[in-house]
Amino acid sequence: MHDQNFKNLILDYPVQALEFFAGEEAGADLSEARIVPVRQEQLMERLGDRFRELDTPLLVEWSDGRREAILFVVEEETKTSEFSIYRLAHYCLDLAELMETDRVVPVVIFLRTGDNRTYLRLGSDSCAYMEFRYLMCKLKSKSSAGYYDSDNIVARLNLPNMAYPPEDRLEMYLAAQTGLARLETSPEKQRKYADFIDFYADLSEEEVMRYRARYLSEEGDIMGLASVLREEGREEGIEQGMQKGALQLLMRQLEKKFGALSPDLVTKLEQSDETQILLWSENILTADTLGEVFGH
Repeated sequence: MHDQNFKNLILDYPVQALEFFAGEEAGADLSEARIVPVRQEQLMERLGDRFRELDTPLLVEWSDGRREAILFVVEEETKTSEFSIYRLAHYCLDLAELMETDRVVPVVIFLRTGDNRTYLRLGSDSCAYMEFRYLMCKLKSKSSAGYYDSDNIVARLNLPNMAYPPEDRLEMYLAAQTGLARLETSPEKQRKYADFIDFYADLSEEEVMRYRARYLSEEGDIMGLASVLREEGREEGIEQGMQKGALQLLMRQLEKKFGALSPDLVTKLEQSDETQILLWSENILTADTLGEVFGH
């Protein structure tokens, strides 16, 4: 289940996935590159008995030649104890031979905490004949609060998989859902990844009720924005739910950064439209004063 979830995520958002999971190697110009998934069928046919099914490798190419093509091999590990650096090294060597390239970047996404081997050395006391390491993304080591306003949809969808204080679970869930509604325009993908957020957030019934009371209007579905997107499917319901949720998140962020909000400011916020809320939500990332948030 987890493997397929992340495989879909990487295939649907390859640029954002590489920027988030492999930022050290991805660079700033991925949006100008051509990213081609290497099909599992092709690998199975060419590698035969050596084939080891991991998440889909991505070949990144730049048509203008600014960078040499590079192959990203991304693996998601649900149970850290089941990770094998030998298996990953073997798979990367197979791919390097198959694709006739030495430019291979292994990336492992660890969904849970735990110890894992990070370096492989084959050799003797006097010489290392092969060395292997990989980029590691431990989601539980990332603070979700640092990504509440991220424009990277993969980061926003993975907020439930990051670290957060228990008392911030609803705010985390809201940031994930509003990020999905704001950054993805396809209704089909909105429904698909609302389920992704729900699956990993796994809110209790009591949390669902508190979420509804705090962030949703009475006409909002009981499961919050996820179910508004999934069950209602009405454009008006989606827009209203997204705007109300985004407003609540902005107000909480303003209070955390600048203290209690004046009644006049609360009124101004409540009377604002979606465009204004989005602009102020972006301004708060760099603003040092309330005036800078609101452009005066």
